[in-house]
Formats: sequence, structure tokens, C-alpha cells
Amino acid sequence: MRTIKQGNKPMSILLLIAGADLIISALICDFMKNGFAGRGAMLFGGIIAFLIGLYLIPTLKHHRTIVYVIFLFPLLFTFIITVIIPLILGIGYSFTDWNGVKLANNVGFKNYANMFKDPAFIWSVLMTFLFVFLNMILINVVAFLLALLCTSKIRGTAFFRASFFLPNLIGGIVLGYIWQFVFNNVLINMTKTSLLSQTGSAMFAIVLVYLWQYGGYIMLIYITGLTQIPKDVLEAAEIDGANASQTLFQVKMPMMASTITICNFLVLTNAFKQFDVNLALTNGAGSVQNFLGSYLSNGTQMLALNIYNTAIARNNYAQAQAKAVLFFIILAIVSLIQVNMSNKKEVEL
Repeated sequence: MRTIKQGNKPMSILLLIAGADLIISALICDFMKNGFAGRGAMLFGGIIAFLIGLYLIPTLKHHRTIVYVIFLFPLLFTFIITVIIPLILGIGYSFTDWNGVKLANNVGFKNYANMFKDPAFIWSVLMTFLFVFLNMILINVVAFLLALLCTSKIRGTAFFRASFFLPNLIGGIVLGYIWQFVFNNVLINMTKTSLLSQTGSAMFAIVLVYLWQYGGYIMLIYITGLTQIPKDVLEAAEIDGANASQTLFQVKMPMMASTITICNFLVLTNAFKQFDVNLALTNGAGSVQNFLGSYLSNGTQMLALNIYNTAIARNNYAQAQAKAVLFFIILAIVSLIQVNMSNKKEVEL
């Protein structure tokens, strides 16, 4: 086994000390806001020096682990900077009067209390759950049927796969404006009224567009699950006299339990976070005559769009952050429940 030269020990110690010193100095400069322009380069150089120092540590027992950490560091660092730290700061800001730039006071749970007094917010939560429920059913059913079609023995399955997946490549904002034109200028000639003119039909339009966009992506995952079923199992079912429906429900679907779990999880989380199609297609517009004693003009506004409008349109960043924290908690709880139920179903199958 190759050994690490002991001569690297002084260099590793020197680099570790220098890297730690640069990192701490950069953080102090940033905290003190002294305007030193090179603190970003100082922080980056300190991190690189510290990682090289770790790599040069003369030990065999943990050297492989150190190398793994070094290679994973860029991804872990990016995840911490873009997800973990903003999440922690956001939770803190939700208890203040933060206006997007600075904060003056700690207001406790005031933002959370005001949030539940807002009928528009409660309506957006209900619309979000309705949207998720409809998409959990429609997208999975349609995508699974398309997957069965694209794995059958008909000609042109490659063309069908590409055609069904193509809408997923179009951005949600562009997709929303395209379908807005269709609903307002094409279909209106046949129905005499736009689907976007009423709250109920507008929500149906959003569900339809999201199904058209996302169904092809879920279809590909189902295709992967179907093609991984061993052919000898299907042949054995055919020899035993199982018809097409028996093979589907008693052989294929039980063997695709893990694939179904993945698809349900993806549909659930992405439907909860729906924003771009909602923004481009209706921008939340839609009248609700009497909800909790209030007239609402944002009947198709779902939770992500409501948080965005609270921060940007109403310039209330602290309350928007409180809504985002609640949104995170709801999504985490619902996702954990769904995955746990799906895993139990897999065991039963």
C-alpha cells in the first residue's frame, strides 16, 4: 500500500492555519462591513488553502474520507449557501418587521397571526390542495396510460415518446402565455366564452395546462419502470392464462411499486410549488363573491403566487417569509406522509 510522506505534514499544517485565518478574516470583514473589496477572494482562497491542507494530512486511516469530503465540498457548499442558510435566515426574518433590506424590531408571531386572518391566503391554500389532489390523480393516470401506449407493439412509439415529452421542455411562463392565447382567441370562437373568464373554469384550465406540460415527464419514468419488468415473469403470467388486465393489475403494477412512489412524490412536490403557469395564465385573477365574509379578486391564486405577491406587490417581505415557512412545513409534512404510505403499500405488494 502506498504511504503518505511525512514531509507533507508541515505544509498541511501551514495551509490549514493560513486557510482558517483567511476564512475568519473574510467573515470578520463582512460582518464589520468595512467595505474591503477583496474579502470574497480572501474567503475563496482560504477555503481552497484549507482543503489542500486537509488533503496533505499524512494519515492513511482517514485519507480516503478526506478525499471524498474534498470532492463533495463544491456541491455541499453550494447547497448550504443556497438552501440551508437562506432557510435559517428566512425563519428568523419571519419573526421580524424585515422589509427586504433591513429590520428594526422583533414582532414575534405577529406575521403568522396576520397570515391566518387573511382570507386570500386561506383561499390560496385551499386552491393549492385542490390543484395537488386533481394533479395527483390526472397526471399519474394519464402518464401511466401513455407509458402503456409507448411500450406497446404499435409502430412509431419513439415518435410518440418524443411528442408527449416535448411540452415539458417549454418553460412554464412561455407555456402559460401560449395557452392564454389559445383560451382567449381560439377556443372562444367555439365556446363563446373564455375558460379564463370564470374562477372555476380558470382553475380547470390551469390543471389542463399543467397536465399537458408535466404528463410526458412522468410518462418517461413509468416507461422506465415498465421496461424493467423481467420478460420471463410476463411470459409466465401469459402461460398461466392471465389476460391483459390481470397482467397489468396483478403483475406489472406490483412490480412497479417503487416507480409509482417516485412518480407520486414528484407530482406532489411539483404541484405544490406551482408558480410559473399560474402567473402567466391567470396571474391569480378570478372573483370569489363571499369567502369568510370577504370578496376576493384572486380566486385562482395558489400558495406560491400568493407568497410572491405578498412580497413584491404588497412589499411585505416579513409576512411573505412567514407564509414561506408555513409552506415549507406543509410541503414537508405532506411529502413525508405520502412517502411513508407509499412505502407501506410497496411492502404489501
